[in-house]
This record gives sequence, structure tokens and C-alpha cells, in this order.
Amino acid sequence: MIRSRFRDFDWMLLSFVLVLSVVSVLEIRSATAMTKFHGFQQKQMVFLAVGIVGMFVISLIDYHRLLEIAYWAYGVSLVSLVAVWLVGTKVLGARRWINLGGGAHFQPSEWVRLVLILVAARFFWQIVESGRDLSWKDIGKAFLLIGVPLAMVLKQPDLGTSLTYLPVLVAGLFLGGIRFKQAGIILLAIALLGGIGLSSGRLLKPYQRARLTSFMNPDSDRQASGYQIRQSLIAVGSGGLWGKGSNKGSQTQGDFLPIPYTDFIFAAFCEEHGFIGAVGVLLLYFLILVRLIQNAQTAADPPGSLIIMGVAGVLLFQIAVNIGMCVGLMPVTGIPLPLMSYGGSSIIYMFLALGIVMNIRMRRFVN
Repeated sequence: MIRSRFRDFDWMLLSFVLVLSVVSVLEIRSATAMTKFHGFQQKQMVFLAVGIVGMFVISLIDYHRLLEIAYWAYGVSLVSLVAVWLVGTKVLGARRWINLGGGAHFQPSEWVRLVLILVAARFFWQIVESGRDLSWKDIGKAFLLIGVPLAMVLKQPDLGTSLTYLPVLVAGLFLGGIRFKQAGIILLAIALLGGIGLSSGRLLKPYQRARLTSFMNPDSDRQASGYQIRQSLIAVGSGGLWGKGSNKGSQTQGDFLPIPYTDFIFAAFCEEHGFIGAVGVLLLYFLILVRLIQNAQTAADPPGSLIIMGVAGVLLFQIAVNIGMCVGLMPVTGIPLPLMSYGGSSIIYMFLALGIVMNIRMRRFVN
């Protein structure tokens, strides 16, 4: 029975993901070789192993059952975010993790993203199934569903993770049948409210506002808000066509490039493997996204398509923002590069999301 199910498993998608994961482990090993974080690649391998096991387990659970408990999981996710405020560990001024003991930490905001994908899929599926147009009341409810946990994560503060909730909302509204007029009004309202919030200084903290503007002219504040982007641009540019080779990056090994094993791992990879290596990584991401879209198109029902497109939307958003940040086209927001950046919560979330994608693919011929 199980063997017949796994016959429809997307082994090609998994192969692309595993190749990227191997690249991640090797780059983390190189980026931390001369630092106090040496050995983090071994922890990354443990995270990958846990994620892969979780992926296979969740692929065996009918995703319709996951949709049935989506609202309950949403309530638990809000409780977990409250728990971060109450008992979370504070690191560098941010309270984002819950200490599990033994050096292990859990970041609830990562798994909340997966819950939001399921909740949004169920919410918009009910609207599509009813055959009615998306109303302003529906749009308001959708904004509330995503907006509450987004505001709670932003309060931690964690601007990067909170922004990754937005693609879930956008994908849901698009697939739920939002009209151009409604989209235009929403975009105008967001632009006006966002502008007012940024100018008043109440929406973001001063260092967050500095990050959002410094990327346009990093040389204006080389030692503070513009430092990270300047060092990243130097690392990317110095890699040239073929790169300097593993363990030979002057910016990375010289400890000039900040946190090269997490937020700026792409810059470290570009310095060591050059333009050719960067194109290879981008190609892998492209192939993963193509496979996700193909699986969404062949899903057995609308909720399956909604879930997969939610996963693809978040993945694309994270890739675009992180790589854009490394090459000076996006502000520094702390969004990790999926499947490459070091981090247990991020890796496990990604494999659980892929497990649900596999789940949907394996049931695409079930009526």
C-alpha cells in the first residue's frame, strides 16, 4: 500500500531539493571554517535528516485531514506566539525563540507560516466552492487571518519572517478570484497607510527603517546601516566568473561578511564559486518552482492547488528578497535563503511544506 503511494512521489523535485541541501552543507562548512561557528554544518545535517523524515511522514497523512484541523492549528499557533512573548529567549534585542533545552531552540513563527498556508487554502476553497465572487467582507476576513499573526511576529520584532506571510495572502486572493478593481484599491490603501506609518515612525523601529532605506545608498553610512550590503556587494563582485574556491573567500574567511552562513550565505557562495556557481543555484531554484507549479496544476482539487501555490509563493518571495538583498537590490530584512541558510526551524518548515506538496501529488488521481 505504502509502496504504491510512493510510486507517485515527486522524486525529481526531491532530487533538486537534496542537491541544494548538499550545496548548503558544503557552503556552511566553508563559511564557518575560520570562525567560532565551525561545525555548524553537522547541525545542519541533523536538521536536514529530521526534515526529510518529517516530509515522508506528513506525506502519508491525507491533506484533507490537515485542512479539517487547520483552524484549530491556527489557534494553537497564536498561543505559541504568545508563549514567545512570555517565555521566549531574547537574543540581540529580539524575542523569537523558545528554549527547548540542550542547546535546541524552536522558532514558532516558522511553523506558523505553514499553518497559514493551510488556513488560507481552506478559507479561499470555501469561497470558490460556493461559486460566489470574492466580496470585501471576505477580503477583510482574509487580511485579519493573516494580519493577526503577522502583527504578533512583527512585535517580536521579526520583520523578515512577518513579511513572508504576505505571499500566502497574495496567492490566496489571486486564486480566490480577486477583481482588478479590488486589487487596485487595496494596493493604493497599503501604499498610503504604509507611507504614513513609515513617516510617523510608529510602524517600524529606527534600525528597521534604516535597513529599508540604506540599500539604495549603502555608502552613506558605511560603518552602520550600509555596512552589511557593502560587504555583500564586495563579496559577490570579487567572486568573478569562477570564484576564488572553497575556504578562499577574503570577505567570508576574513570575517568581513556578516553572518555568511545564514542571511548572506548566497554572497559567500558567490565569492567562492563565482557567477557560474550562482547561476547553478538559481537554476536549481527555478527547477524546484517549476515542479511545484506543475504539481499545483495536476492537483485533484482546488484546495490542493491553493496549498501548493502558497508554498511556491512563499518560496519565491524568500528567494527574491534574500538574493536581492545580497546584490543590493533589496533592503536587509533577515529573511533566510530557503534550503541553503543555516537554521533548524527554517529547514524543517521547508521539508514539512514539501511533504504536504508530495501528499497532494500522491493523491492527484483520487476522486
